[in-house]
Amino acid sequence: MILAIDVGNSRIKAAVFENSKLVEHFVFVKENLENSLSIIIEKFSSITDLVLSSVGNVEIDSFLKYQNILKVHCIDHQTAFPFNNLYQTPLTLGIDRMVLSAGAVIQFPKKNRLVIDAGTCVTYDFIDEFDNYHGGAISPGLQLRYKALNDYTARLPLLALDNPENFIGSSTNAAIHAGVVNGLVYEMNGFIEDFEKKHSNFIIILTGGDTDFLAKRLKNTIFANSNFLLESLNNIFQ
Repeated sequence: MILAIDVGNSRIKAAVFENSKLVEHFVFVKENLENSLSIIIEKFSSITDLVLSSVGNVEIDSFLKYQNILKVHCIDHQTAFPFNNLYQTPLTLGIDRMVLSAGAVIQFPKKNRLVIDAGTCVTYDFIDEFDNYHGGAISPGLQLRYKALNDYTARLPLLALDNPENFIGSSTNAAIHAGVVNGLVYEMNGFIEDFEKKHSNFIIILTGGDTDFLAKRLKNTIFANSNFLLESLNNIFQ
């Protein structure tokens, strides 16, 4: 069994795999890292390897201390990825984006792929049908947009994610929901429409913590999988 771990900006996600099958997945915060890992390892005593990628503020030593019972594999910029990286600053490209791109290449060969990761930030990554990684875009995710409105204004409240009543809000709260949610949906649809105009033989992959909330709001046909990064880690390892 393989334990895949994705350390993100706000949360840690983990999944146990038996070959290509996802057996169980977990979400926790870094303060609960040691306790959560102990519970997972105790529950699944057949785990032999831990494969890890991180963009969050967690020391790698937190995982290396398990080397006495597991083989620990840290995916980093020195890892061999199944694509040709054309990014002008390859060492600044986030490991999460590289893992997602690798997963897209492995799972969807010989297609033009647009990977959209809707988490703390929203990232867009393009890998062509010849496995060339071209780059993408980064913008604020839903929670960042809500928080920015509260942080950088004097009177706007900090709201929790909710469905907009309409594309026009009839109150301040409704206007915030309409602006934040519809704004991101319009942004995503715009990226997807431009991608579709320029490329045939394509697939659009939506992943990240806000996948389920956003997928039903997008106009275009997409492959939606909130666990795609964890599955990609397992695929890279396999």
